[in-house]
Amino acid sequence: GINAEYGESYNVTMSVRQRYSQEEAEAFTAHINAILGGDPSLSKLIPIKEPSHLFAACKDGRLLCKLIASVSPEFDTRVINMKDGLTQFPAYENLNLAINSAKSIGCVVVNIGAEDIWNESEHLILGLVWQVIRVGLLAEINLKSHPELYRLLEPGEDIKTFLNLPPEKILLRWVNHHLKNAGSDKRIHNFGGDIKDSEAYTILLNQLAPSKCDTHALKEPDHNKRAEQVFNNARKIDCAKFIKPRDIVAGNPKLNMAFVANLFNTLPGLEVLEEAELANLDFPETGSREARAFQLWINSLGLDPYVHNIFDDLRDGLVLLKVIDKINPGTVNWKRVNTNSPMHRIKQVENGNYAVEIGKELKFSLVGIGGVDIADGNETLTLALVWQLMRHHVLTVLKEVGGGAPVSEQQMIKWSNDLVQSSGKTTKMTGFKDPSLKTSQFFLDLVDAIRKGFVDWSLVHDPADDVNKCMDNAKLVINLSRKLGATIFLLPEDICEGKDKMILTFVGSLMAVGRKEGK
Repeated sequence: GINAEYGESYNVTMSVRQRYSQEEAEAFTAHINAILGGDPSLSKLIPIKEPSHLFAACKDGRLLCKLIASVSPEFDTRVINMKDGLTQFPAYENLNLAINSAKSIGCVVVNIGAEDIWNESEHLILGLVWQVIRVGLLAEINLKSHPELYRLLEPGEDIKTFLNLPPEKILLRWVNHHLKNAGSDKRIHNFGGDIKDSEAYTILLNQLAPSKCDTHALKEPDHNKRAEQVFNNARKIDCAKFIKPRDIVAGNPKLNMAFVANLFNTLPGLEVLEEAELANLDFPETGSREARAFQLWINSLGLDPYVHNIFDDLRDGLVLLKVIDKINPGTVNWKRVNTNSPMHRIKQVENGNYAVEIGKELKFSLVGIGGVDIADGNETLTLALVWQLMRHHVLTVLKEVGGGAPVSEQQMIKWSNDLVQSSGKTTKMTGFKDPSLKTSQFFLDLVDAIRKGFVDWSLVHDPADDVNKCMDNAKLVINLSRKLGATIFLLPEDICEGKDKMILTFVGSLMAVGRKEGK
């Protein structure tokens, strides 16, 4: 499963109807009603009157797709099947689109498929809804969106270290910053037990809005009454979202994290940086698009821990070995692996060396890469290894889907060309670096050949003779592919700029879906 801090484990036997949190269903329903309430195309579904109706409202995928679209600019709402009263097949298309899009924004969606949502499996739907809401809440909690977070750096701390902090950790630090400024000794280290007594919240709200939020609650010995006062103060500044007093006292970590994130997004209460300070603020480039895609791919495998930064989180070699074991079960001899935490650098290097050794056995090209480079977080060399793991995974999946015979890159190209040709189209690809792929025309033809009539050609730019038209076609074909059932992590820019590695993974995912459909 995954680290409890970032969502529950999804390794669930589907025969067991697990209980779900009534409080969370209530909070998420209210949030969905607020976010999607103005969407006329959902007028039959929203507002959701009772929290228990949430699951039926998610059943045909329309609401889930719109919720994901509200937090992901990559989502193309034109491809959702939006009719009321959808039957199972078009609903499953929407649900595939929702699940594969959720993976592409960093949600961990391991043991959940279209049928679970169609069958209204409550705790799985709630787990997915929470992860999508969480992505939206945390999207702006970073230095790029809020340079004033620079004020939270600790003495002597490197800005790069701060940039690599997960947003939850930044939020905790933000709360503690305000507690310190208030002269309080109170500090919180989680959104559960540490906030139950309402002390931190009382002080925080008073710091953010001193004229509206008092600290009378601190004199109240009863925790329930204290929480009521916090809730009333939050109401005065229109921030009583996600929690009720009972959720504070119970220390529900999801709802309290959501409450604090919404509070930060509404009222950060940090002094804006002056021009001179901004000029000194050097943002190191936080990872390439390629690094982002690789990170999403690793997280889609459902390993523990969740990877936030592909260079830092892979240093001890452990995640790499878990990835290898996942995509090639049985290759890792766990007796040889160091798993102690914290891990000494020498042990980290040993793990890295072992990962490289297995890579060489898998015929990867790893000249000049050693465990030291992984332990140092060397970006180029780490990416070189991870890319070859991802490519190996694509080819392994194709081998499994195709009945066990190995598949080469040449066969992927031939399969794609043959299928497009057999559907009566004339586009073709010479290879993954073929510049004609930038218009997405070939990919649209390929998707339409996998499922006849799948592409609405009135949405396609032909010719795609400028960058914006290419981007629009790429966005369309990526979303259509997810709707077909493909798990893909590339961005429209990757197609338009002809990034051959990303294009290889894209064609591989389409071929896997095509083969499942008997093509």
